[in-house]
Amino acid sequence: MIEPFLSLKTAGVPLDRANVDTDAVIPARFLKTVKRTGLGAGLFFAWRYDAEGKERPDFPLNRPEYRGGKVLVAGENFGCGSSREHAVWALMDFGFRAVIAPSFSDIFHSNCLRNGMLPVTLPAAQVRSLIDTLLAAPGSTVEVDLPGQTVKGPRGDVHPFSIDPFSKTCLLEGLDEIALTLKYSAQIDRYERERKELAPWLFRDLPG
Repeated sequence: MIEPFLSLKTAGVPLDRANVDTDAVIPARFLKTVKRTGLGAGLFFAWRYDAEGKERPDFPLNRPEYRGGKVLVAGENFGCGSSREHAVWALMDFGFRAVIAPSFSDIFHSNCLRNGMLPVTLPAAQVRSLIDTLLAAPGSTVEVDLPGQTVKGPRGDVHPFSIDPFSKTCLLEGLDEIALTLKYSAQIDRYERERKELAPWLFRDLPG
């Protein structure tokens, strides 16, 4: 199970960059784990910290006005590059639940949906307006409503977005692939019982 996604009202975090690749999201040296926790420390590491390991005060994730924000608003082609699932894990471990951009890498987009992160695709002009507003008024809120499929900007502007019904249902109900399979456990059990009745020899122990 993953945490269900319904609606979210939070500070929007602007990342005014296009073609953000997964190596920028989480550098390769942090990929020595298969755990989904702890990766937030490496999120945007080269941009968040200088050569001495000190926070860069001008980077949005380091500014107090944006801290705690759960919606990232970025430029086109977000999540391009390698297919590492760790990029989504790092964003979620840091606290993000949604990314808004004009376009996403297909694999990153798929990884988001499988892990409970909502990727919202909006027209470039609308994303540009959101980023400009968030930069001009740090700490402004963005509201993402998955049931209604809308994004409400800081100025009250409402932007509809599309999502396929299957992915929407999985996010709303908090279903990953395992939980989705378990929803049909009764049908699976019935199928296995019927198979045993029709072909019992398939289920006998083979001689040692």
